[in-house]
Amino acid sequence: MSETTSAVERTGEEEHVRLEAPPHRRYAFLWHSLALARRNLVKIKRNPISISDAVIAPVTFLLIFVYMFGGAVSGSTHAYLQRTLPAILVLSAIMAGMIATGVNLSLDIKKGIFDRFRSLPISRSAPLVGSVLADVVRYLVSIVTLLAFGYLIGFRIETDPLSALAAALLTIVFGMSLSWLWVLLGMVIKETASVQTIVALSIFPLAFGTDMVAPVETLPGWLQAWAKVNPVGHTMEACRGLLIGGDVAEPVTMSLLWSAGLVVVFAPLAVLAYRRRT
Repeated sequence: MSETTSAVERTGEEEHVRLEAPPHRRYAFLWHSLALARRNLVKIKRNPISISDAVIAPVTFLLIFVYMFGGAVSGSTHAYLQRTLPAILVLSAIMAGMIATGVNLSLDIKKGIFDRFRSLPISRSAPLVGSVLADVVRYLVSIVTLLAFGYLIGFRIETDPLSALAAALLTIVFGMSLSWLWVLLGMVIKETASVQTIVALSIFPLAFGTDMVAPVETLPGWLQAWAKVNPVGHTMEACRGLLIGGDVAEPVTMSLLWSAGLVVVFAPLAVLAYRRRT
């Protein structure tokens, strides 16, 4: 049997994906998911501006928070930069995947691209997994850009390179896990504009219901209760410990447990919603 091949061709505004079965059927799901992830990367290559939200938005948030709230919250912009950049690193991963995954999947379904996938001998969930895998590139671009820009304005890693790498990997793992929520929303909500609105609004309870902007102790009681169980808050705390020092074991463990839970809950629901819709 011939080697598996995949190709992405573009004619006008349409994209055609050709997939052939791999030599070993046990690897078919992974192979097809990677091939469809490549399709999404080709789209980014041909339209680099589509990744701008993963770069511009986190940098904008960093500048606003540091220079507007830094002196009031931490006494200096540098001290605030040190405590806030690790949190915005997690925010950048959330923002890098939330619009791209949910909205782009909704658009693909409306354009009929997923109807073509149904005619191919591939797993029904491969297009969804491929979309989530392709977001890793968006996470990497966002993380590298934010750390580089943070360094330019004064941020310094106070731990070691391995801990910094662990913070980046933890951010990517959490971002990919949370992406299944955006996939589910993209499958359940039929109107693309509604998907974009709901996904964008969801950032407020997830990202701002944490100690990203101000210490949890200064928040109202009801918001403190949410911040203590918010999975995004645990990941932000873990990244802060890995980048500038502090408690690491508990927040890292909680972040990984939440990541596993998000995949276990939302991935099957997203696949089920996708099958019903297509």
